[in-house]
Amino acid sequence: MALEPSRNGSGGGLADVIDRILDKGLVINADIAVSVTGIELLGIKIRATLASFETAAKYGLEFPSGTNLEIPAWNEALVAKENCPQCEKKVSMEELISTGCPWCGWMSAKAQKVVS
Repeated sequence: MALEPSRNGSGGGLADVIDRILDKGLVINADIAVSVTGIELLGIKIRATLASFETAAKYGLEFPSGTNLEIPAWNEALVAKENCPQCEKKVSMEELISTGCPWCGWMSAKAQKVVS
């Protein structure tokens, strides 16, 4: 996974890397075998995924048993979100198109027509 430089020109730190990994997801899939004279003595299979709950839900990954999916925060994570073209904060797609960005005030063409 190649990391792109941040758009705001700053030198991106650990927080930017962690944010990108959680946003995109990271999958580790490894098979390790230790053999002596053709006889496998030890076999290890590693399957690990690192992602935010929002990213995991988007790709249909299974959640640990006991995860309570009925809480309001979980319902909020399932709402489709897009980055605002101006401030790049995540906003629900419906809100971004219909009313604009609540963070920076950017308005879509559809929202501008309603105001006019």
